Amino acid sequence: MNHPPVVEWTEDDQVRTARWRSENGARPPRRIVIADDRTRADEAYRLACEGTALLWRGDFHNARQLLTALARRVDRRPRKAPPADVTQAFHLHRAAQNQRARVLGMLLVPLDAELAVPLHRAPDVREACARAFGPPQEVAGPPADAPTDTTGTTGTAVLVSLRELLGVIGANEWRRKGVEIPALGGDRIHPHYGVFSPARGEYVDLVAEAPLPGRELAFDIGTGTGVLASVLARRGVRRVIATDQDPRALACARENTARLGVADQVEIVEADLFPAGRAPLVVCNPPWVPAKPTSPVEHAVYDPGNRMLHGFLGGLADHLAPGGEGWLILSDLAEHLGLRPHAELLDAFAEGGLTVLDRLDIAPRHPRAQDAADPLHVARAAEVTSLWRLGAAD
Repeated sequence: MNHPPVVEWTEDDQVRTARWRSENGARPPRRIVIADDRTRADEAYRLACEGTALLWRGDFHNARQLLTALARRVDRRPRKAPPADVTQAFHLHRAAQNQRARVLGMLLVPLDAELAVPLHRAPDVREACARAFGPPQEVAGPPADAPTDTTGTTGTAVLVSLRELLGVIGANEWRRKGVEIPALGGDRIHPHYGVFSPARGEYVDLVAEAPLPGRELAFDIGTGTGVLASVLARRGVRRVIATDQDPRALACARENTARLGVADQVEIVEADLFPAGRAPLVVCNPPWVPAKPTSPVEHAVYDPGNRMLHGFLGGLADHLAPGGEGWLILSDLAEHLGLRPHAELLDAFAEGGLTVLDRLDIAPRHPRAQDAADPLHVARAAEVTSLWRLGAAD
């Protein structure tokens, strides 16, 4: 087992140690100081900008207020007008997002050996943390290369950023409540932590409306929550093989298909892209933007070098049954951002031995498409999501 790294700080004139936990991939802070209800927001902001983390020992609700105060200070910094070049605007926007996350990630809270927050007025986060991080004994147990008394007198076994912990709490609420899917008759998909939520449902509607080439068998490549596999099963496809290589996605898809009553039709398989064999229908909704992800859930949005897109198109013809179709669900946002020329997509079709049979389009419905203050508004307003119906070229 690979244990998370151990961080060290001084508290009450004693050296303390704890595990560092970051699902977002943030590096352990090099310097940690103690903060509490007496800590002023300006001082906390100065320390965070300098790279010093603040371990909170005060009231939990006051920690949330401090985080809000830090966010206001980050957001009120003078910003230059977005450049006319939309590609440069995208990269600057991503850099600003990453810098904001780094500063806000410097406010830390402790977790004890049961993954509870030992702070006044803290909510019960044990279930949410166990679902996101794993069982307490795996997350908080002492590693072989650190002192065994990692909890010390402070009851601290793990340190996590408050911002990330709030994300864990929010994700657990999404998992409990689920996301209503009109294409499933209003039934809900329950996303797990780190698995992309189908909150933007227009691409699901495309799969629900496209004419099926057959109902015997379909492959769903990169199934995620299992939403598209479930839609196909509800449409009468007798057998769906859904693949993914993320353990969280595999568990999530299995839970959702069972909850929706289609587990007998949908087989969840661990695979990088395709399962063995051929199918009359092969569906894939790859990440839409060729950029580097900075957290696990971003792997569903950002795909460096269009690896999954090109992998799918390059192998599709070999996995289509005679007369079969491949459905590629893809937004053209990357084209409007100048990150992927349209000609690259058409060339990938040709290189994969594919021909375009039809294309179904839908406009985005999310609020940012109408937000003129968004630095990427020009690209978002022009975005179209398409379902490309592809066949093997003669």
